[in-house]
Amino acid sequence: MEEMPRAEIERHQYRLLKALVYKLYSFSPFYHERMKARGVHPDDIRSLADVRKLPFMVKSDLRDNYPDKLFIADQDDVARYHVSSGTTGKPTVVGYTQNDLSNWTLSLARALTSCGLGRGDVIQVSYGYGLFTGGLGLHYGAERIGASVLPTSVGNTERQIELMQDLRATAIACTPSYLLHMGEVAEKMGISIKDDTELRAGILGAEPWTEQMRQRIESWLGIKAYNIYGTSELSGPMFCECTEQKGIHIWGDLALVEVLDPETGETVAPGETGELTITMLQKEAMPMIRYRVGDLSSVDYDPCPCGRTHPRLQRITGRVDDMLIIRGINVFPSQIEHALMAIPEVGEHFQIVVDRKGALDDMLIRIEVRKEAFSDKITDLMLIRRKVEGRLRNALNVAAEVELVEAGSLPRFEGKSKKVVDRRVL
Repeated sequence: MEEMPRAEIERHQYRLLKALVYKLYSFSPFYHERMKARGVHPDDIRSLADVRKLPFMVKSDLRDNYPDKLFIADQDDVARYHVSSGTTGKPTVVGYTQNDLSNWTLSLARALTSCGLGRGDVIQVSYGYGLFTGGLGLHYGAERIGASVLPTSVGNTERQIELMQDLRATAIACTPSYLLHMGEVAEKMGISIKDDTELRAGILGAEPWTEQMRQRIESWLGIKAYNIYGTSELSGPMFCECTEQKGIHIWGDLALVEVLDPETGETVAPGETGELTITMLQKEAMPMIRYRVGDLSSVDYDPCPCGRTHPRLQRITGRVDDMLIIRGINVFPSQIEHALMAIPEVGEHFQIVVDRKGALDDMLIRIEVRKEAFSDKITDLMLIRRKVEGRLRNALNVAAEVELVEAGSLPRFEGKSKKVVDRRVL
């Protein structure tokens, strides 16, 4: 399946899509009404390209149909629920049949195998367990490939580092920010993850991170850092890079991905950046057609050098709803991270504080300086600050105030990092 020719993948996707549309039209009141409103019938889907005729789904649809109005599986067939915390209004609930759980596990088993992991590996899962999808998803995927699982979840970092050493963990699954925090805590304990553990791979996701951050992590911790992708609505972490690190493999038998212009909803040209829209082709409990994820990326349809032929998602460059507009200029946190990670004196942690002074937006970027670069001489810090301000101005096309702080002084997060503090009343 993973090396199936592209044309065969698309034929398989069309068969799955056709069956899915008929099922939803027949058994989902939500999709039946949406299709009628759009003037489309299942018989109108005569090719894979006809997916564009189908209605979109957005996150508010999940909240509006809380808790389970979008389910089409009988209650007796729902094997598990996961719930994501809602930042506005109610949370979103996703249900799974046993087949849904099996496909989720299969997707992650393929992903971990493509990273070179398997029997003999000890995979430390430091994503949250419970209602969050991260921990359990990676746990079952790791077991499927025959690896030993160390289910540490998040928190109790010193104990996690001890177990990493004592049980000889070879891979860790967590957020990039938590792995950075773990590296700092280890150094305070007199331990080098690079030299004093057997860790060789990190399966990192659940928050945006740049290629420059990958290079920092790999150099400092001595591991290969792999980007994993998914959302709570789609079943959590599902798709990952392979050892080539040339894009995230999206398994075509499980998902059909589109890239759209966020404003018009029209498909962009191959290789162009747009909003990811995903159709889950085999979900039973809560199927989703054309779900607008909100992440910005592009897709490469050429076969990967590893031999796998499925589409590859390029690194997420931001979110449609995470974009900051500062004095009329669009600014993404990933742009800031990209610029900062190219400056040797700058550490891995920063915080963006946005405020409004009078009628004008004001952006302050608080940046940790590496211990070896931090100085009590004001002139030295001024030189670093000027360098940072210049790089940011060139990258963002808007001026930002820069505050340099000592290493370890900004907040650390065990889950997803919170890099933006927006104090504006908009």
